[in-house]
Amino acid sequence: MSAFDYDLFVIGGGSGGVRSGRLAAALGKKVAIAEEFRYGGTCVIRGCVPKKLYVYASQYAEHFEDAAGFGWSVGESRFDWKKLVAAKEQEITRLEGLYRKGLSNAGAEILNTRAELTGPNEVRLLGSGKTVTAERILIAVGGHPSPHDALPGHELCITSNEAFDLPELPKSILIAGGGYIAVEFANIFHGLGVETTLIYRGKEILSRFDQDLRRGLHAAMEEKGVRILCEDIIQSVSPGADGQRIATTMKHGEIAVDQVMLALGRVPNTQGLGLEHAGVKTNERGAIIVDAFSRTSAPGIYALGDVTDRVQLTPVAIHEAMCFIETEYKNNPTSPDHDLIATAVFSQPEIGTVGMSEEEAARKYDELEVYRAEFRPMKATLSGRKEKMIMKLLVNAADRTVVGAHILGHDAGEMAQLLGISLKAGCTKDDFDRTMAVHPTAAEELVTMYQPSYRVRKGERVA
Repeated sequence: MSAFDYDLFVIGGGSGGVRSGRLAAALGKKVAIAEEFRYGGTCVIRGCVPKKLYVYASQYAEHFEDAAGFGWSVGESRFDWKKLVAAKEQEITRLEGLYRKGLSNAGAEILNTRAELTGPNEVRLLGSGKTVTAERILIAVGGHPSPHDALPGHELCITSNEAFDLPELPKSILIAGGGYIAVEFANIFHGLGVETTLIYRGKEILSRFDQDLRRGLHAAMEEKGVRILCEDIIQSVSPGADGQRIATTMKHGEIAVDQVMLALGRVPNTQGLGLEHAGVKTNERGAIIVDAFSRTSAPGIYALGDVTDRVQLTPVAIHEAMCFIETEYKNNPTSPDHDLIATAVFSQPEIGTVGMSEEEAARKYDELEVYRAEFRPMKATLSGRKEKMIMKLLVNAADRTVVGAHILGHDAGEMAQLLGISLKAGCTKDDFDRTMAVHPTAAEELVTMYQPSYRVRKGERVA
């Protein structure tokens, strides 16, 4: 008989925690999982799922306009913010129910409480004050938006958490940040009719992406009417008349808006978790330090997902959870593979990308072949939109391996998923060349760019 109350105790009911708990319970392990808010975590409750729903909502204004070019006469349109919020809530509640059902069906004990470590194998449940023990403890508590406490007036601002449930849609908004979240919300709010300004301290938005896509998206957003202020920061936020916020910036002076949103990074949820009582070490950002198998510095305690600050993406947390199960319960040591992760930015237009940017590849390889196409998508020919698609393949000239693929345009995220398989398999440019095109599609450009647009040798671009 086990000396512990549980074989596995999971702290955190997000994607990684739920997957770990469900799979372990399905293997016959005695599992408990504790979540202090709602099951589903950041992704389902206040992240990628509601965000994507809001992206869809924000695109309809353009769809209505585009319809005229295809012979449709669309009547008067009107947007109801509260209806969208209610519909979103209904959907995430449904998904939360599915998460709970999966855990319950597998035999896991579901606890609705905050849980904190009190020792190497001990967890205290704040809801009841009870302390329980477990042979293994898995920490999957995720992260939260940085409140940017150093900013005077930060308490007058919102983050992505509050943006989904604002009581009213603001007439104007200033969003600070230049990453995924800032760029996506800038497009969402603009698409819903909000006068939108994006402010970012860097020279160009989306700092880790390929330069062509960064510049292309920047130009497309400004063409749509989003104001983008680069190389500038908010220095303070103060109350204005009629509920407005006055943001004082370094270079552009005062900007009066109805709402200020901070999208300046995310922080691991390790504060007050009791890590010190169990000997779990963290880094300077508060992220839990783990080895290649998600083991912390404390025996029997593991961590995965955003709380480890390795790669902050939901599919990564799920992958890490499956590796944890393979390693700990199936006698099959499996280390998470964080190489060549395909990703998308649900901006408007979208970005889909996998592999190295041109800048990264040029530093790594002696000679790089760059295949680049920029064109007007077929839909825009009748709608009259000026938008352009950009497609780009980066090829190591020495062995013809495709080391990066980048797309800006409609359905870029969908294409990136399939490109991820190709690059993961080590496909060469020759493999792309002998693949038949699907016509007429935008994606056919990926297999019909036969000659390099230019080359990069020793970091220098040549014809």
